[in-house]
Amino acid sequence: MPPTALATEQQTTHPSVVVNESSLTDSNDSLFERVSWLYALCREHLFRDDTERIVKSLWQNKPPISGLRVIELGCGPGFYSRKLAQRFPHIIVTGVDRSPSQVRSARARAASENVGNCVFERVNALALPSEEASFDVLIASRIFTVLPDHQRAVAEMFRVLKPGGCCFIAEPRYAFWASIPLTTMWLLARVIHSTHGYREPKRATVLRQTAFTELFRQQPWKSVHVWQDGRYQYAVCEKI
Repeated sequence: MPPTALATEQQTTHPSVVVNESSLTDSNDSLFERVSWLYALCREHLFRDDTERIVKSLWQNKPPISGLRVIELGCGPGFYSRKLAQRFPHIIVTGVDRSPSQVRSARARAASENVGNCVFERVNALALPSEEASFDVLIASRIFTVLPDHQRAVAEMFRVLKPGGCCFIAEPRYAFWASIPLTTMWLLARVIHSTHGYREPKRATVLRQTAFTELFRQQPWKSVHVWQDGRYQYAVCEKI
């Protein structure tokens, strides 16, 4: 079952995220740069809002303890980072994304909403610069649809979580629906910028239920809870 509130000792400073910009390749070949506004529109207004599901799954609808450290991978315009930071002003949220445009958008939105307990950094989710056991909670939504190495991503999730820490992962179940945003971004980028190649695929990668479950069981989690709801599938894993 989903874990209850975490009870480790917390500090009140943001966890150190030292970004090595040289490790991030040029972003001009990315759809999330060329048509960044379209993805932000989809994330803010069209994709499913799992905020309540995150809260219930991780904290049983109870407030998290003060100073809890949360990281959101592939945060885009910072949708969940901002929502959780606003709802729980006593926690510390770090949103990371490979796209500089998405990070700038997330920072601007947080500033306009006066959200002071979250920060955003440009980071590759496959090579997180954070030290081991840096965060109490990790969240990610739709991250596997574009990442090339799912096993490495989960290994990084496991590494940066503290013992007893939890991750919440949400992924689409159907390739057709999950691919609509990517395909639309490809078409628009091609028309606007006359560029034919981007590092993101034209169609989203969608894991079948068995593959999704096995992906998380390749790390020594204390518990793994996987379920489906409509067009999405979810995993909540607790680190041993």
